[in-house]
Amino acid sequence: MKKIISTKNAPQAIGPYSQAVEVNGTLYISGQVPLIAETMKIVEGGIKEQTLQVMKNIGAILEAAGYSYSDVVKSTCLLSDMANFKAMNEVYAGYYTGQQPARAAFAVKELPLNVLVEIETVAVK
Repeated sequence: MKKIISTKNAPQAIGPYSQAVEVNGTLYISGQVPLIAETMKIVEGGIKEQTLQVMKNIGAILEAAGYSYSDVVKSTCLLSDMANFKAMNEVYAGYYTGQQPARAAFAVKELPLNVLVEIETVAVK
């Protein structure tokens, strides 16, 4: 059965999608950008600050669904420029110790709201 997950502790969807959907013990989190939930404004700073905000948003959705970072099995990281990969990776690595999830990282032409990073996540219980 499909369950829609929504929390006020992460940015509200700004289009026709859900923050996350849970199906049969698998949580699919929509791509998160560095919006601050309370203001719906992009966090100030560069790639490290933006990645930190994205990971906080992911954490809030994981928590709302009853999951944790240790349940994450796959991440897809979209970057505005691969030159930001190393700095993004430094922040990202702090959230996954022990058994890291599978991951892909891509540079794309442009991201929503002209942000530097977007990360989508899959978690399994």
